Amino acid sequence: MLKKIFRFVLTVVGALLGYGIYFLCRTWLISSGIPIEDRFTPMQQLGAGIIFAIIFGIIFFRLTPAIKRSGVKMADNIENDLRGVSANDIVVGTIGLILGFLIALLVAQIYNAVITDKYMNAALTIVTYLFMGYVGVVIGTKKGKELINVFTSSGKRNQPNDNIFSRGSRKKLEGSPKILDTSVIIDGRIAEIMKTGFIEGQIVIPEFVLVELRHIADSSDSLKRVRGRRGLDILNKIQTDYGIEIYNTDNEKSLKEIPEVDVKLLKLAQLINGKVVTNDFNLNKVASINGVNVLNINELANTLKPVVIPGEEMSVNLVRQGKDNSQAIGYLDDGTMIVVEDGRRKIGQTADINVTSVLQTSAGRMIFGRLKN
Repeated sequence: MLKKIFRFVLTVVGALLGYGIYFLCRTWLISSGIPIEDRFTPMQQLGAGIIFAIIFGIIFFRLTPAIKRSGVKMADNIENDLRGVSANDIVVGTIGLILGFLIALLVAQIYNAVITDKYMNAALTIVTYLFMGYVGVVIGTKKGKELINVFTSSGKRNQPNDNIFSRGSRKKLEGSPKILDTSVIIDGRIAEIMKTGFIEGQIVIPEFVLVELRHIADSSDSLKRVRGRRGLDILNKIQTDYGIEIYNTDNEKSLKEIPEVDVKLLKLAQLINGKVVTNDFNLNKVASINGVNVLNINELANTLKPVVIPGEEMSVNLVRQGKDNSQAIGYLDDGTMIVVEDGRRKIGQTADINVTSVLQTSAGRMIFGRLKN
């Protein structure tokens, strides 16, 4: 029923537009000196107007489905664009737009007093309104928060500072949303990091991440099945401790056409202006290419490891042969790999070594050394 009403309304609009175009053409011909009134009777002129109205009415009737599809697509695009805009930005942008129009109104009064040509006056007035409105929106959205802080900071100077790292100190911590991916949930360290309070902002767990965890937990591979169930346990713990709900992505129509979970994560981060929390090295690289900010748990862990410098002595248990025949491999308690040159004969023993170099990457850290003489 609504479709028929919408089509009828567009048809009437098309007919009115057609009659308006006929009237403009008739006015233009008369102003050009063509004797329309003498050559055509009033009924003939009315018939021509009706023909124009019928033609444009039929055109709009036929174009209704295409206009509807375009309108729906435009509405979806506007909705997706507004998802990344905060309410504060909308408010200060609107205020900036109003102030810009007020300034343009004052400038237009100057045009009326100086410029006598009405067409030039109208053109300059329109340009001024567009320019000042744009400037007002830009200044409002870019500098609005700073202006608000200037007016509100005086009332907060004598108030004690809140500890943003204390759990429960604020109902809603400031910061961009943090989107958890599958690998970081399975890893489990994110729960302990959240417990310390070092992650601020809204925590987002997309629905498609939960679906992937279920698929992994139902896998025929026993190792994958164990990892998937561990991830579901960690997810349940996070939800229980912090009351985090699964983010429903059904309304994000731009995500439905993307089959890969990693690409969906990056697209969602762009839509809500968030950061992806992961320990996936490859996802980290792809995110940097797409301009998406990433918090890598492995990078955080590597940063917090004790610093080892060349020349330092340490004891390490050598467990296996390295890539070269003369090398031996050992590990620290935190899992850091140690490559010992000429250590093959000490495999299965604890050896004292001198550190020669340390290789630090986002994927991990490696220590190279030689047997102590």
